[in-house]
Amino acid sequence: MRLVSRKQVAWLNQQYVTEETLDRAIVKVINCFNQFQLPKYWGSGMSASADGKKWNIYEQNLISERHIRYGGYGGLGYYHVSDRYIALMAHFTTCGTYEAIHILDGLLKNAWEIQPDTVHGDTQSQSYPVFALAYLLGIKLMPRIRDLGDCSFSRAEPKQRYTHINALMDAAIKWDLIEEHLPEMMRIAVSIKAGLLTSSSILRRLGTQNRKNPIYFAFVELGRVIRTLFLLDYVDDVELRRTIHRATNKSEQFNGFMRLVFFGGEGRSRRTCATNSRSW
Repeated sequence: MRLVSRKQVAWLNQQYVTEETLDRAIVKVINCFNQFQLPKYWGSGMSASADGKKWNIYEQNLISERHIRYGGYGGLGYYHVSDRYIALMAHFTTCGTYEAIHILDGLLKNAWEIQPDTVHGDTQSQSYPVFALAYLLGIKLMPRIRDLGDCSFSRAEPKQRYTHINALMDAAIKWDLIEEHLPEMMRIAVSIKAGLLTSSSILRRLGTQNRKNPIYFAFVELGRVIRTLFLLDYVDDVELRRTIHRATNKSEQFNGFMRLVFFGGEGRSRRTCATNSRSW
């Protein structure tokens, strides 16, 4: 912008740009996008997919960590993308954070006209406590499962045998543990719904450091129930697998789009703009 200096832009940023104004701007953009007719052909708006992407940042940074899988120092951007191809929510966190703890946050506190009740993700986006908490919050968790043959199914009763899938079944569900701690689990879900807690904070507390907590084991048992029901549908329904695959591909395509348009990212933005300017 030729008539605006960098100092003026910096002053505007410090004077007017806050997290609250950015959140309101995001909501307004999403709602305006939802008024167009074309996105309604792409999806119903009732589902979203979640996936993380590593961004390179300077090593001498409080949030910077070395990512074991992707290599290099940086942070993790975790995005919720609607089935209408627009990002709804974004979290930026450290590379060592378990991605699954943020998968429910994007569907709980929002003011969008797009209100999904189903969330998809990759294998890293699910665990027993995540399945349990999503069920209590009324959210359908439908992740894409890698290495399905290594997944364990849970029996309803210890002595129950199944004709065709008995070899897939693992230990039986401890129904008494779920019944004993169900009131506490429901209070946690109600507190999250009321905005007193966040699902990510609860799932973080239900991590490995709290495995002596009986409520953790109750969440695990309930998660085993919900995950077994989901896996049975996942194995039986070909169309369900296709739907989940398409949904998670949208997140991967969004990550590719982010790499393309991110300013100076990998140099691709500069080359693409030069090519497009010549063609136009």
